[in-house]
Amino acid sequence: MRKPRWRYMRRRLSRKLLPLFAPLILTPLATPVNTGAAMPHSDPATLKRKMMNVKLMRFNQVAYNLYSNMQLQESGLRFEVFHKALTGYYNMRHNNEVSGKPYITIVDFTKSSNEKRLWVVDVEKKELLFNTYVSHGRNSGNEFAENFSNENESFMSSIGFYMTEGTYIGKHGLSLKLNGLDEGYNTNAKDRYIVMHGAEYASEAFIQQAGRLGRSLGCPAIPMEEHEDIIDTVKGGTAMYIHAAQDKYTSQYLDHVTAMKELVSENKLDVPPPINPTQG
Repeated sequence: MRKPRWRYMRRRLSRKLLPLFAPLILTPLATPVNTGAAMPHSDPATLKRKMMNVKLMRFNQVAYNLYSNMQLQESGLRFEVFHKALTGYYNMRHNNEVSGKPYITIVDFTKSSNEKRLWVVDVEKKELLFNTYVSHGRNSGNEFAENFSNENESFMSSIGFYMTEGTYIGKHGLSLKLNGLDEGYNTNAKDRYIVMHGAEYASEAFIQQAGRLGRSLGCPAIPMEEHEDIIDTVKGGTAMYIHAAQDKYTSQYLDHVTAMKELVSENKLDVPPPINPTQG
C-alpha cells in the first residue's frame, strides 16, 4: 500500500529546513562564565524602592476597592481625593491620633460651593453616611475656594488633616471642635476657633438667592438641617481631610508605606496578596 503523498512531501520539506534552523536550536543563547555563580541581586536601595512601589500598588488596590464599593464616584467624590484621605486616616490610626470610630470626613474645596462637596464615609462598613454642602472662608474666594491660610483673622479656610474633638453649644448651636495636625497649614485651628457648625447660609435656598453658597469666617459650615446628625456621628476623635488644589501642600500623613502597614495589621479589609519585589 502506497503512503499518502502529503506525508512524503512533509518529510522532504523537513529535510530542507533542518539545516537552516539547526544552529538556532543547538546553539545555547548564552554561555555563563561560571556556572556555579549565584544570579546577581538588586542593591539594597533598589530593593527598598521596589518594596515601596509594591506597597503603594497594594494600597492603591485597597483604596480603589473601597471607592468602588461605596460608589463614591457617583456622589461626585474624585478618587484622588479619597485616596489621600484614606492614606491620612491610616497614618493617623498608626499614630493613635484617632479613636476606634472608622469614619472619615472629606471636604473637596476644588469643587464649586454650589455642589455637595463634603462626604462622611464609614471605612469598615463601606458606606457613604453623608454627602452635603459645606462653606469656605469669605476671604478664600467667592464661588470657589482658591486662597487658604493658617493665620489668625485671615477669614480663610485651612486645608489638611484634622482630628475631631468634643462639642459645645455656641452662637450657631451645636458645634464641633477641630484640631489641625498639619504644621504650617492648619495647626492654628483652635486659636482661630475653626469649628464645624451649622449655618443658614450653607443651604440650597441661599444658593438660589445669591448664586453661590454663603461663606464663613474660615469654618467648615454645613446645613442646619443636617449639622447635628453629622456632628454627633463624627465627634470624638475621627479623621477629617480638607483638600484643595495646592501643589505645595505636603503632609506626614500621606505616607503610603505606614498606611499599608496599619491596614495589614488591622486585617479587616481585603488586601491583595503580596508581590515579590525581587521580581521584575
